[in-house]
Amino acid sequence: MKTGIIVKSTGSWYQVRTLEGETWQCRIVGKLRLDDIKLTNPVGVGDQVDIEVEDEAEGTALIKAIHPRRNYVVRQSPRRRHNMHLLAANVDQAVVIVTIIEPQLKQGFIDRFLLMTEPQDIPAIIIFNKADLYGEDEMALYEYLRDVYTHIGYPVLLTSAQSGQGLEEFRALLHSKVTLIGGQSGVGKSTLINAIQPHLDLRIGHLSDYSGKGMHTTTFAEMHSLDFGGALIDTPGIKTLAFNNLAPMDVAHNFREFFQRSDACRFGGSCLHRLEPGCAVREALQAGELSELRYANYLALLDEIEDQNYWERHKDM
Repeated sequence: MKTGIIVKSTGSWYQVRTLEGETWQCRIVGKLRLDDIKLTNPVGVGDQVDIEVEDEAEGTALIKAIHPRRNYVVRQSPRRRHNMHLLAANVDQAVVIVTIIEPQLKQGFIDRFLLMTEPQDIPAIIIFNKADLYGEDEMALYEYLRDVYTHIGYPVLLTSAQSGQGLEEFRALLHSKVTLIGGQSGVGKSTLINAIQPHLDLRIGHLSDYSGKGMHTTTFAEMHSLDFGGALIDTPGIKTLAFNNLAPMDVAHNFREFFQRSDACRFGGSCLHRLEPGCAVREALQAGELSELRYANYLALLDEIEDQNYWERHKDM
């Protein structure tokens, strides 16, 4: 038996790098589950596993066991909406890359990404890329959003692979950490990674002339070692994020600035901060102490989860 880390997921096969530096192509034997969550993939990049050599000449092995995880990141499967997809495990931090233009920012995506990492207490960093394309209006929007997120404790960085802006700071954030990195297609994720670690030579996508949206370049999650220390887990471009695994109270508890004030609500930790009397969150909103934008995204997520998960719970009707 050998122990290693999954460094690449390609559907039914997983690439495992052992502690001795060997690489094996592995498949799973038996049923492996994650906290009773229905998964499309029971193991993911970053998982530490025990493997048993199947064919030494072919370099194949069987995954026999998963070591306990420090944390994990899951999202609703885009193809099988009743299941979750394991993006990564055992990460030190997560980075979401967005851009104001090319493609146009969907600000709600930031809060959806944070809703993936917050339940596992994974520190998250927000990077606004393609700064070289920003005009006066784009910079004003960036500064507004920077203030919203830094105010509640999320680091924010402005970068450009073209001009080099923010690259040293980005490299410093990644140093000696295992970092999950994600974003919607077309935001320049691969270009930015190549700028700080050229030897990786990740595929670069282009925006669709028709839709103005990004074209997928990464198809499977993969862990890359960094010359300056640490590793990053590159994930496929994400179109949308949905949450069939969450209940409304999970959302309330993972918008951190709302949860921090919930003790002062009349109904405490059971308050959803909508129409409940004596809600400290709505009082703080009226006083201008909390972001109206974050609150609007929060309400939209509550509505979506209640609607989707009602039908999930009653799908046998």
